[in-house]
Amino acid sequence: MGTATLTTHYNTLLDKIENRTATIGVIGLGYVGLPTAAHNVRKGYSVTGFDVSESKVESINQGKNYIKDVNDDDLYQMVKNGELRATNDFTFIKDMDVIVMCVPTPIDEYKNPDLSFVQSATEMIAPHVKKGTLVVFESTTYPGTTEEIIVPVLEREGHVIGEEVFVAYSPERVDPGNEKFGLSNTPKVVGGITTHCTELAGAYVGETAQLVSDVKVAEMSKVYENTFRYINMALVNETAKICHKMGIDIWEVVEASKSKPYGFMPFYPGVGVGGHCIPVDPYYLTYKAKEYGEKTEMIELSGKINDSMRDFVFYRIMELLNEQGKSLKDSRVTVLGVAYKEDIDDVRESPVIPFLEKLTAHCSNVNVIDPYVQQFRVNGEQYSPVEYDRTIIEESDIVVLATSHQTFNYGEIADHASIVLDTKNGFAKQGINAPHIHKL
Repeated sequence: MGTATLTTHYNTLLDKIENRTATIGVIGLGYVGLPTAAHNVRKGYSVTGFDVSESKVESINQGKNYIKDVNDDDLYQMVKNGELRATNDFTFIKDMDVIVMCVPTPIDEYKNPDLSFVQSATEMIAPHVKKGTLVVFESTTYPGTTEEIIVPVLEREGHVIGEEVFVAYSPERVDPGNEKFGLSNTPKVVGGITTHCTELAGAYVGETAQLVSDVKVAEMSKVYENTFRYINMALVNETAKICHKMGIDIWEVVEASKSKPYGFMPFYPGVGVGGHCIPVDPYYLTYKAKEYGEKTEMIELSGKINDSMRDFVFYRIMELLNEQGKSLKDSRVTVLGVAYKEDIDDVRESPVIPFLEKLTAHCSNVNVIDPYVQQFRVNGEQYSPVEYDRTIIEESDIVVLATSHQTFNYGEIADHASIVLDTKNGFAKQGINAPHIHKL
């Protein structure tokens, strides 16, 4: 093995990438994988999606979309034109020139990393990876994962990393529902196991690639940027509690601070912190830091503050009901929104779920309205949101805005609700202010 072999595999793959003749395989067809697959088709590649879910594979091959950030008609045409297909047969990995891994990296009940999906996906693809293939890992994780999990499994198959098979880490930057920034215009960090790995991955990512010196730098950059957001969300949540005690509008405070053109970035309070990244990723850094004898006190404190917002909102409801001479136990509560973010259907790590767990433990008459969500689970039981009806609003003792979907009829809700607790400033954004509408 030597320079000649490296040059052959490197140059051949680079030519395929630059000429758009490389075949792309995307592992995992969820909220990151399917948009990534569609993005690669738009770049001119032939793409095969791999997933263990038969329903996802069947849906894609029928041209049926299940991800809001992917256009229904675009997906249908991609499949119809033969540019995109899906399979659960991982032997087809042998036909792929670039393999992009977009698998879940959750945390368990103790907030420890769960890398079982990374391990199993790598084990499934490794026997079929051919020489001259680039493997790009995209899932958020702690520094060292690519070298500690993916590389050893590929090496067991006899591959020489950086000469025969190229491995890099390029963290996903997908923001569901964001209409301004997507895969085509968001800078993407790229770090490889070797320089040649980085160069090939950079060529694959294209003009948005931000090359860094090392795979660990790329891994740390992703977990750091989400930890930054998590800590600042804790700061605004804590400040919101103080503002409530002082009779100050936290939303007006943030807007006033935001007027400074430098040195400030706005964050907003809510029921908690949700999504598949922000409340999860910081604990990957916490876990890894322990190996080096370091503590992550800011992360752990931020977690306590963010998790406490569930209780803060719960007690605000009790407070507002008490002012009306009503008890929570005997009241009718309607919660608007269960998704973790406005205008999407994603309930992963939604802070509304633990809030509902506490609320339903003390109130037996709770309605949840969410036009985007089909089903969600509370305390292990499956629920479906009820369809919006003005009568539900009228009969509620309090209405709680937990997720500020734009499709809610804020004017009608304000007109017919007796009390509103707005945790997202959604009514004020619509220019609706009234004495019975209360903020955090």
